[in-house]
Amino acid sequence: MIWHLIAALVAGLGAAGIALLLRTLTARRLPRWIVPAFAGLGMLAYQIHHEYTWFDHKQAQLPESTRVVASEQRPAFWRPWTYVVPLTTAFSVIDEDGLARSRAAGQPLVEFILYRFEMSAADQLAHRPQLLNCASGELVPLTEDSRQPQTQALRRLGDDDPLRRAVCPTA
Repeated sequence: MIWHLIAALVAGLGAAGIALLLRTLTARRLPRWIVPAFAGLGMLAYQIHHEYTWFDHKQAQLPESTRVVASEQRPAFWRPWTYVVPLTTAFSVIDEDGLARSRAAGQPLVEFILYRFEMSAADQLAHRPQLLNCASGELVPLTEDSRQPQTQALRRLGDDDPLRRAVCPTA
C-alpha cells in the first residue's frame, strides 16, 4: 500500500511538472492554479488506472493452474465513472491442480478450495474448502480442520454455473 501512495505522489509531481512547463512555454499566461489542478488530476488518474488494472494484475500473479469462476463488478457513487465502465472489485478462483475427485453412493463428488480476492485498501483473500456434488449441483462448504460438511450453508448450482462447469468434467 505504501508503494501506491508513493506512486500517486510521483504521478502528481509529474503532472505538476507538466503544468509548470506549460506555464513557462506560454510566458505565464496560464493561471497559477493550473499547477495544483494538474497535480490532483495526475494522482486521480493514477488511482483510476490502478483500480482498473487490479484484476488483471492479480490474475497475472496466480499460477497457470488457476481458473477464474466468478467476478463482481460494483459501481460506487464516489466513483461515478464505474457506472459507465464497470470496475471489477472481487473475483473467485479455483486451483484445477487441487481438485480431489471421488464417488459416494454413486454420485460424483469434487472437493476443492475456493479462493476469493477482494479489492480494498489492503487486498483481502479468503479461502474455504468446498464439496460439490456434480450430479445434483449441491455445493457445501467444509470446516477448515475436520473437513466436515456444513449442511446449513448448502446451496444449489445450476447447470450453467461457471463454478460447476469448471469443477465437474461433464456438467
